Amino acid sequence: MRHTGLTDLPLTDAGREEARLAGRRLAELDLAAVLVSPLSRARDTCELSGLLGRAEILDDLVERDYGDYEGRTTAEIRADRPEWEVWRDGVPGGESLEDAAARADRVIARALEVEGDVAVFAHAHILRVLTARWIGLGPEWGGAFPLETAALCRLGFEREKRAILRWNETSHLGG
Repeated sequence: MRHTGLTDLPLTDAGREEARLAGRRLAELDLAAVLVSPLSRARDTCELSGLLGRAEILDDLVERDYGDYEGRTTAEIRADRPEWEVWRDGVPGGESLEDAAARADRVIARALEVEGDVAVFAHAHILRVLTARWIGLGPEWGGAFPLETAALCRLGFEREKRAILRWNETSHLGG
């Protein structure tokens, strides 16, 4: 995996198709709000899903800043630091997990202001941090939530307690 946090890469053709397929599932929902990262790959996913016209762009939803490791693969990093793990060891010159958690907490606060369901279009690591924070865990627990591209997830409540109701669902992608 190449760490491309703030690098504003376009969607691939496969990513564009996955966004359209996700959009079909999202069209079934009665959404009260849509929140999206300002990076083009998230905005394009939101647009191809048919929801960009009503989206609120939040800078807090950008992917984690990988600093000196931006653009490098895990294997390349481990050539210098054999035991390196992004969720444990951090990224020199980049964003700390604590700072990413603070951003995720602000997104959660914004979503909780909305009466009804909220769709969020962002990036794997910030969404994983957001999920950990949603259920009251530290940001390092984001590593426990693997996430595929164009996966559908649902965070909500089990009675009054925050819960993960669906995670990493990709059946709509046909694979």
